[in-house]
Amino acid sequence: MASAFLAAGLLAGCGGEPELPPAPKVVSTTAAPAPNTAQPLPKSRPVGLKIDAAGVDAKKVVDLRVEPSGELGVPNPDTDAASPGWWADGVTPGEIGPAVLVAHFDTRHGPALMKDVKKIKLGDTVEVPREDGRTAKFKVREIENVNKKDFPTGRVYGETTRPELRLLTCGGDLKNGHRTNNIIFYADLES
Repeated sequence: MASAFLAAGLLAGCGGEPELPPAPKVVSTTAAPAPNTAQPLPKSRPVGLKIDAAGVDAKKVVDLRVEPSGELGVPNPDTDAASPGWWADGVTPGEIGPAVLVAHFDTRHGPALMKDVKKIKLGDTVEVPREDGRTAKFKVREIENVNKKDFPTGRVYGETTRPELRLLTCGGDLKNGHRTNNIIFYADLES
């Protein structure tokens, strides 16, 4: 499985300058998984990300690959701070397994796509428009705020028996120009 080569501390590239906003106040929380009633969708590349609760409405998704360091790359902070990235070697959103999307909270240029991450709560909907014209709709069932050195690689990238989404962004305080934490949303396909 791909998770074997993905190193802890993914998303080390997120970060910014000291004048950026303070760390988002996001508390780890969980709810029971949604019933497994949604039918999996066929393979189709994601083309956007919409989260009404946080004012996210991205119309572009960039492909991400695992870097030679073993870490998953992140969207280019200079050109794609307003676009999420998708782990292109993983499943597409709606297929069985964990589809992984990554987006910046901030960059050295200022607030980014996930600037209002603290507004996302359990039960909120995350929509992922796809190239085939369908939209995979996920319901957030868990929020995890974890130090990057304790990144839960197996939980994020490990196999699942149903369609799930992992949405990752940065959190925590700034240290040496980078955020110390990752905020991870675990969500189940609803439709």
